[in-house]
Amino acid sequence: MFRKLLVAYDGSDGADRALRAGIELARVIGVDLHAVSVEEELPRYAATLDELEEVKAHKDAYFAQLLREAEAVARAEGVTLHTAVVPGHEVRALVDYIHQHGFDTLLIGFHGHSAISERIRGSTTGSLVLSSPCTVVVVK
Repeated sequence: MFRKLLVAYDGSDGADRALRAGIELARVIGVDLHAVSVEEELPRYAATLDELEEVKAHKDAYFAQLLREAEAVARAEGVTLHTAVVPGHEVRALVDYIHQHGFDTLLIGFHGHSAISERIRGSTTGSLVLSSPCTVVVVK
């Protein structure tokens, strides 16, 4: 455990806390850290192809900037951060990425939502804890 670390990173406050915890853990035990962002699928029904291309370009630029900033934070702490963006539904995409790359630990940020919100939408954190093939560290 704690040999191959992955942070689920979307730029939220919870994800920032998970990233910082991952950086500290990677620095202390001397391993590289990986961060992955999940880009939700593009809309199925766009008015034009140009609209789809514009949305895709915007998402690509957003994630590129987000991960550059995360890499800079890690580098300032002496940690190498490897980054990737994967498409799909966040839980399924993360579980698939963990399987494909053999991570033994996933760090995720906790986002406090209301009980009603969790009943309606479900909890990404809870779904990852149940579905992940590796240890999941939930950072508050």
